[in-house]
Amino acid sequence: MKEKVEYNIHKFSNSVDSDILEQIYVLNQENTPEVGSLSSIKDLQNLIRLSSINYYVISQDKILGFIICFREHSAYDSENYKFFSKEERNFLYVDRIAISHKYRRFGIGKNLYLKIDQIAVSNNLPICCEVNTDPLNEISIKFHKDFGFSEIGNRKFKDHSVAYFKKLCEY
Repeated sequence: MKEKVEYNIHKFSNSVDSDILEQIYVLNQENTPEVGSLSSIKDLQNLIRLSSINYYVISQDKILGFIICFREHSAYDSENYKFFSKEERNFLYVDRIAISHKYRRFGIGKNLYLKIDQIAVSNNLPICCEVNTDPLNEISIKFHKDFGFSEIGNRKFKDHSVAYFKKLCEY
């Protein structure tokens, strides 16, 4: 049985210190291909700047996870984001969520999703995301289906494939 982990969830601010950014960047890279690779911390900073809702999970100065989300009308150039931009007028798009391998199955991902679920419900927004189908990410597909997401499409890229998911979050 896993012991309980004490952690806090914080909203990103414009003044996130460089140690936290470095840890988030490293965690992102450790979680590829489940999340897209970033070529530098500067790319991470740009992603955060373009995004709208972001949280990180910290325990004793160690980053355990993070989530980066976008609203509609962002200048974000992701093909997956563009899919939802064409399909939805208003939405909350989960671009990436990563949890340290050591801290998976502690409810951290679920608690991050509960945070954005509250935002989506209070703004009457669907939550949208994609999950890799090649390489297959069965754990994430099951997680999203169990959390109320439905598959609404898919796409093949040169080096991978994804399934598109959406969750309606209404009052």
